[in-house]
Amino acid sequence: MSVVIGVAGGSGSGKTTLVNSILRELKGASIVRLEQDSYYRSRPELSLEKRAQINYDHPDSLDNLLLRQHIELLLDSQPIEKPVYDFALHERTARTEQVSPASIVLVDGILVLENAELRALMDLKLFVDTDADVRFVRRLLRDLHERGRTLESVVTQYMATVRPMHLQFVEPSKRYADVIIPEGGLNEAAIGMIVARLQTLLR
Repeated sequence: MSVVIGVAGGSGSGKTTLVNSILRELKGASIVRLEQDSYYRSRPELSLEKRAQINYDHPDSLDNLLLRQHIELLLDSQPIEKPVYDFALHERTARTEQVSPASIVLVDGILVLENAELRALMDLKLFVDTDADVRFVRRLLRDLHERGRTLESVVTQYMATVRPMHLQFVEPSKRYADVIIPEGGLNEAAIGMIVARLQTLLR
């Protein structure tokens, strides 16, 4: 039997830090991770300029059907081919990453708790709650250094889509969480509780 954990929260909230902390605490356990960011819809028919204008913080930008199918395959003890997404080109690459079934499936992304069909597959739902100014600075640094973005493009996108979509979709999904974690991976008490819960679920 596999356990599915959903980790949501605003962009830059500390989801990755939390996931990495869980992975570190459960070192040696059978765990796979599915990032919702890998499941943006493929739009090869659009130019790069048009793809750059898509609202990637809206649920419609995500291929949640494929993500759900992949979770279900893993739960059925079958491997999957996870998409590999290029954030500079705003498009999936031709490559995929094979992911084998595991005892724990970690699914993280800003909107994983917004989708009812994804929530139905989760045994434990977590929401990382972090102040907006901290989230913005973290997102800015990430997009500049890891995703090849410019300062102007990051700020423009934040004001046009990231902030309003957070208020419309991400923040309201917090009500579906089993546990709300202030500051994510920096919250050692919460991490200890989550790890203990996962150990209980696996037993």
